[in-house]
Amino acid sequence: MSWRERISVDPAICHGKACISGTRVMVSVILDNLAAGVPADEFLKSYPTLSADDIQAALAYAAELANERTIRLPTGAV
Repeated sequence: MSWRERISVDPAICHGKACISGTRVMVSVILDNLAAGVPADEFLKSYPTLSADDIQAALAYAAELANERTIRLPTGAV
């Protein structure tokens, strides 16, 4: 599975933010919840239209973005 099969960007939906295709659930919502420690199964209960594959697609999308872009951090930052 490629994340490209599950994530879309449409200027008319969620102001052009990356979303799970066919929904208005933004990739950033998924990532924010996972980063906050919300277990995937709990997140999926809150968003029954999503699947575990959608979460994996969001993670793969984020990983690709991280490979394409760097953020400068102060030297010695922890």
